Amino acid sequence: MKLVVLLRRGEAAVEAQERADDGTKVEVTRVAVQELARFVCVRELEPVRWVWDDTTRWYPALLRAGVRVERCTDLRLTHAVLRRSPFVDQSLLADAQSPGWDALQPVTATDHALFPLEDPADRLDPVAEHARQQAAVAASGERGRLGLLLAAESSGALVAAEMAHAGLPWRADVHERLLTELLGPRPVPGGRPAVLERLSAEIRAAFRAPGLNPDSPGEVLRALQAAGLPVSDTRSWTLEQIEHPGIPALLEYKKLSRLLQANGWNWLDTWVRDGRFRSYFLPGGVVTGRWASNGGGALSVPTQVRPAAVADDGWRFVVADVAQLEPRVLAGMSADSAMAEAARSSDLYQGMVAGGAVATRAEAKVGMLGAMYGGTRGESGRMMPRLARRYPRAIALVEEAARAGERGEVVHTLLGRGAPAPTGAWVERPVEFGEPSDDGGSKEERDRARRAWGRFTRNFVVQGTGAEWTLCWLADLRNRLWRLGGTGTVSERPHLVFFLHDEVVVHAPEHLAEAVVEEVRHAADTAGRLLFGGFPVDFPLDVSVVESWADAD
Repeated sequence: MKLVVLLRRGEAAVEAQERADDGTKVEVTRVAVQELARFVCVRELEPVRWVWDDTTRWYPALLRAGVRVERCTDLRLTHAVLRRSPFVDQSLLADAQSPGWDALQPVTATDHALFPLEDPADRLDPVAEHARQQAAVAASGERGRLGLLLAAESSGALVAAEMAHAGLPWRADVHERLLTELLGPRPVPGGRPAVLERLSAEIRAAFRAPGLNPDSPGEVLRALQAAGLPVSDTRSWTLEQIEHPGIPALLEYKKLSRLLQANGWNWLDTWVRDGRFRSYFLPGGVVTGRWASNGGGALSVPTQVRPAAVADDGWRFVVADVAQLEPRVLAGMSADSAMAEAARSSDLYQGMVAGGAVATRAEAKVGMLGAMYGGTRGESGRMMPRLARRYPRAIALVEEAARAGERGEVVHTLLGRGAPAPTGAWVERPVEFGEPSDDGGSKEERDRARRAWGRFTRNFVVQGTGAEWTLCWLADLRNRLWRLGGTGTVSERPHLVFFLHDEVVVHAPEHLAEAVVEEVRHAADTAGRLLFGGFPVDFPLDVSVVESWADAD
């Protein structure tokens, strides 16, 4: 396979360095920026991997020109993985430019110029960085795992760029109707919608506070306390526990106010263009490897407005999500046969009941969430001995991750993504109980910090490996959809338009929807084999073919 490194040169030129497998330079081609899309399109006729500093700086312009890239190495993302991986000899990555690569951020601005002024990426050398990364992987005793992780991370960058380019189909008229039904007509700038104004009046009357601003938590708290209610905060969960004639209106106001702020008319005007909701997805945006987003709250679209996500005429959404992803991942990474047996059920928790681990599904769920998130007290703590007896390998894995974190050690995912190193006084020097430390803390306080970090590392290894599974799922599905669609650009074939941890949404021509369902399932099977080989752990999917995202099961 050809390896081509792209570098920006001057104001309007690109240098393409084709390199052999041993890293030696084979051919150098200088391309005018306006000819880059044509150059890439021609090279894509044969297997090629593009190496560039950052996908967000190169791929959007290619997509706008109708060019799809099959493979790339995103040096910004792969650098971040390698710099924190315990599988890597960090001295092999050390260089004067390392701080620059550490600090490099993705581009999410509306200006997609390939040659922005004062881009910090232009002060970095992609060729040298790629050589360092290749040497670090080659020297690792886990280069197979690392190689899979780096390839999946870079493929995720391509998926993210394609989703931002295509956008999620969104009907502004439906969104407007939903807002009007829930909030009343669109208010004048600075005014409250009619429904919120009505609820405000009800709240003021109920609490006998004519000047109360229900948007002010401080004022609301004082009004609640003046009414004799024993509350110390205004969280919805707290309010739901008390009885007062004004509470229903206050809870409804809080719910609708959140909708207005997060997905109201301003959101619609800002983030929906040309019938598409367009946000920026950030692979590796969370330390566990999960994605983040920038703009429009793409990873938290509420069910209230999902009816506005409507497929184009003649198209459908294929919506798929994995049932109980993280417990299944835990079964696979620990090679716990008993838990894998439970995972053969479409409902893993019910499978745990059938296997005799616990008596009810509720106990199974509470126990497993406690095992993965560190809830070892109360009901979840009561379940732990049963789970440890039935699933010894799985429970031992998360327990050891917790103990390692408490010792100040760095844990890692299955493929080698490393957790952040712990910081704080508790890592630096133990203190006897009751003895004050240099920073005024005590051993008791440090123990609390130590246990909290152990809860983080306990979940890191599972959540991070779950993120690796979904990356592999996305990478394989992306290519399957491209091959399925025949001819045309990314947006003219079945394509991914949304991804959230364990859920994907594919926009597909109606006549291909059932074929997409099969490819989604095949890609999930492939992801399982890539991570866990022949170990028999299942990842069943809930899949729906719908016209509106809101109609997915």
